[in-house]
Amino acid sequence: MKAWLERGATSPQHALYLRRLRIRQMWIWVIRAIIFIAFVGMWEGATRAGWIDSFLFSSPSLIWKQAAQLAQAGDLFHHIGMTAWETIAGFILGTAGGIGLATCIWASPFLSRVLDPYLVVLNSMPKVALGPLFIVTLGANFSSILAMAIAITIIITTLVIYTSFQSVDESCLLLARSFGATRAQIFRTIIFPASIPDMIAALKVNVGLAWVGVIVGEFLVSKAGLGYLIIYGFQVFNLNLVMLSLVVVAIIATLMYQLIAWLEATLLRHRHRG
Repeated sequence: MKAWLERGATSPQHALYLRRLRIRQMWIWVIRAIIFIAFVGMWEGATRAGWIDSFLFSSPSLIWKQAAQLAQAGDLFHHIGMTAWETIAGFILGTAGGIGLATCIWASPFLSRVLDPYLVVLNSMPKVALGPLFIVTLGANFSSILAMAIAITIIITTLVIYTSFQSVDESCLLLARSFGATRAQIFRTIIFPASIPDMIAALKVNVGLAWVGVIVGEFLVSKAGLGYLIIYGFQVFNLNLVMLSLVVVAIIATLMYQLIAWLEATLLRHRHRG
């Protein structure tokens, strides 16, 4: 009995349930690994057999050789670090700005009515079209790339979070008002905590959006970073360099997504305990 209590279970049945969950999660990771290894093996085999053109689609071995060459020259981690820093900065500022703007709009119904059509227009506007404007106003530098990442993430975050604020159960709000809670207290104790799952969902979406903004920004103005390597690879017909950059983007984006998934699981665990 003590054994299953130490594992966090509340009963033998709960311990069995947790064990089944761990086994299921293990199998999920095993199957993921098998799919990844099979994909890489088929890709390498198809290029070696001549079924697909290695010049156009590269291959895992050629990508690895390209990565080794860049690493030996000391360029690979410089480009990765540059893009990762720009993406993380744009991701944080865009998400925080969107949550802050959504909070301001919720706090002022008048402001909400004023800004509603503008938010819809800005959300429907292709943000890539703002690139030349950012370059002219901010210069062809880090600021333009950061502005592009923020522009892509902040509006969708604002709309998602504000909608979440509006969808909180009205009966909870009426009960709080009946006890004399102020608007600020209602927001702090009811609305904001209830919207945390939607905030996590917005974080997951913003991982991809921030990468899009940074890569597009680097296409336009950067002389370093993974976006720059993609453009340079196309210009010199080095598609191994292009594929390497895409693989690195996929790896880092996956790590960011997994970090947010871990944060979500941690918050939900503490929430259930509370």
